[in-house]
Amino acid sequence: MKSHLGRRPFSAMELHTLFHGYIYDDFRVAREQPKHWHFWLPLIAYYSGAYSDEIGCLSLNDIITVQGQLYFDFHTHGKIKSRVVPVHQSLIKAGFNDYCQFVKSQKQQRLLFDLPAKSGRYSEKVRIWFSGEGARTGYLQKCALPSVDQLGMKTAISSLRLNFEQQVRIYALQLDCKDAFNYLLGFNDYPHTTFDSLNLLNNVVQQIRDVNPLISWQRFTSRHSH
Repeated sequence: MKSHLGRRPFSAMELHTLFHGYIYDDFRVAREQPKHWHFWLPLIAYYSGAYSDEIGCLSLNDIITVQGQLYFDFHTHGKIKSRVVPVHQSLIKAGFNDYCQFVKSQKQQRLLFDLPAKSGRYSEKVRIWFSGEGARTGYLQKCALPSVDQLGMKTAISSLRLNFEQQVRIYALQLDCKDAFNYLLGFNDYPHTTFDSLNLLNNVVQQIRDVNPLISWQRFTSRHSH
């Protein structure tokens, strides 16, 4: 994997545990302060391969529709190229369109408006919430998942990008289209700034495995209000 040294993707079982954890369940845990970004950020990271800073920067204007298909327009990461990534059907099923309407109704412009920036970056706050820091336990630990395995390999929020990378590589190669892989991951190996066939990109991304078909933002919000 070229994205990280010492990082690894989550295993299928770990993904199952993460996306069936309390955030995606019906019960609040003690002292939990649920935020909309807690629900959406890991899902968007898994289904789009974007880094948490890129996701934190998304505004409603960065959700674009082409021929009836929704896309994320990522263009805020110095090291990674701008790219449009199809919105996976599982995000739509989880209530993504309703959530976008809700953001509008709150007169907000940023998609994850309740994720604050820390020293100008969103990833810092996400890292602490997801992986914990010092005595503070993160979502990983609350799901009883270690952040370092027996081989010393780490898992973190950016591991979800590696899960995306792993799956996209397989599907893009099956379609004999390495360009789609390089484009969707924002790698410099793809020399152009746009991609000719959005249909092909959509084909590749929609193949990504649904981690939990029962996930629902509406359920998450009703859990808030109890």
